[in-house]
Amino acid sequence: QVQLVESGGGLVQAGGSLRLSCAKSVPTFSSYAMGWFRLAPGKEREFVAAISTSGANTYYSDSVKGRFTISRDNGKHTVYLQMNSLEPEDTAVYYCAAALSSGRLRLGEILHWGQGTQVTVSS
Repeated sequence: QVQLVESGGGLVQAGGSLRLSCAKSVPTFSSYAMGWFRLAPGKEREFVAAISTSGANTYYSDSVKGRFTISRDNGKHTVYLQMNSLEPEDTAVYYCAAALSSGRLRLGEILHWGQGTQVTVSS
């Protein structure tokens, strides 16, 4: 059974930084494109960032471009989301996602989800 285990969420002041991690439990990690989505209160789950299987290509939503960086370490079966210059609008539950497609991942393409980690940015 594939499991995605996230860590790194928490409470931070506006302008601060957090790094989220997501470890995948199966050795075929490098076969999956990986991504991050988020769900804020009263909103729909939205795409945040994605990275190709090799890590050569990355994709971001307009709202986080230039502030967030997605990366992966295939040897450690882990994907990261470095979040800088955080804003109160970034407050959400962040979900790690795995897909066999590529590019900006869509909800319908996700094969596996993590359990979610809360990120709260205070003003």
